[in-house]
Amino acid sequence: MVSFRILAGGYYEAFIAAYIFNTTGQTSTLQLASRSRTGNGPSWIAFHPQNSSLLYSVNDIWNSGFVQSFTVQPDGVLSPALDTIASGGNSPVHLEPLASKEQIVVVNYSGGNAKVFNTAGARFLADSAQTITFPKPPGVLNSNPHQAYEYGNEIFIPDLGADTIWRLVPNDTPGSRDLVRLAGSIPQPKGSGPRHISIHNDRLFVLHELSSTLTLQRIPALGTNTSDIISTLTTFPSDGPQNPRWAAAEILIPPTTERFPVPYIYISNRNKGFIKDPRGDSIAIFEHVGLGTANEGLRLVKQVFTGLDQIRGMEFGPVETGGDEFLIAGASEGGAGVVVLRRIDGGRDLEIVARNSEVRTRTSFVWMK
Repeated sequence: MVSFRILAGGYYEAFIAAYIFNTTGQTSTLQLASRSRTGNGPSWIAFHPQNSSLLYSVNDIWNSGFVQSFTVQPDGVLSPALDTIASGGNSPVHLEPLASKEQIVVVNYSGGNAKVFNTAGARFLADSAQTITFPKPPGVLNSNPHQAYEYGNEIFIPDLGADTIWRLVPNDTPGSRDLVRLAGSIPQPKGSGPRHISIHNDRLFVLHELSSTLTLQRIPALGTNTSDIISTLTTFPSDGPQNPRWAAAEILIPPTTERFPVPYIYISNRNKGFIKDPRGDSIAIFEHVGLGTANEGLRLVKQVFTGLDQIRGMEFGPVETGGDEFLIAGASEGGAGVVVLRRIDGGRDLEIVARNSEVRTRTSFVWMK
């Protein structure tokens, strides 16, 4: 039997849940192991890049926001909060502990800004904190940044309200105490609402919440402030209920391995309409084809239905322990809880292997190593 522990954050509650996922290859179980108290709304959680016993969490509060740090015990139980810092705005929805330096970037969806601050392990160095308020292009009512994504020496920030992706780089201005500077943007289709991104093979994959589309783009030269969209596909299933309100949420491209050599793209769909699909919301699987050729584009491989209501977060297990065979996903509404799915057919398909509904809604996951 192989056993994994998984931590899960979520809206509406003030705790992070720990699950135990056991699998023998024939049968699998998902058990709720503990609930550790936190600040309100730990909707996004992330490990320190080099220390998996140190966990960071946002407190996603509509009229304020904070970031907290915790020590994680081997059984998945969290310490009381070791440190807390204001996020610099309202509704922090995502944080990115940088792999390149001891810094964290947190984005405030309702605040229209991001906060960058240095860390010393579990401690947040408030004296170094910098808040970046994003400009609103002409005709845009709100800036709604939704993710921070580190790639090379850049931080990409998709802005759902401003229909653009901001690009931050380390600040090199002599005499300035700022940690980063705004170096450019990648405009996105008007009204598309870019929510989350991933980068693979030097290509930018953008998931748009408002249009429920996935776009494949070249990464433009820094400072050109242009976009080069190669392909666009709808993410939601074509055979859903009448009058759905689709809102795509998460994009994952797990690392390739000998067992999973093709970098399939996994997208979570949410139907926010009143009429629900009895099969639940879907995870769409896409393939990037024809890289560098005239026929380069995206292809839909499969829609996999999960029984969940509004999948916001999902996460693959760690490659090092073989956990990348499995994907955990959670419902942000209703009472369906969480499910674990197994990749089959080389990753072209998914099958549900375990389910737990003791905690009704979860929105973010990390797998312990």
